Amino acid sequence: MCRIMEDMRNESLKKGMREGMKETALRMLAAGKYALEEIANISGLSLEEVNQLKTGRNA
Repeated sequence: MCRIMEDMRNESLKKGMREGMKETALRMLAAGKYALEEIANISGLSLEEVNQLKTGRNA
């Protein structure tokens, strides 16, 4: 039972971190000061995911 709870907690943490990465990338896109490659590098998202965010598709 403890293992299940730990797995759920870890999955929740990963999901939260991922959302934070996307929010960072969206703020950088909105600023218009960064190349897509820079956004990918700084946010930790892939270039493909950054492109998807730029075009309004869910990454």
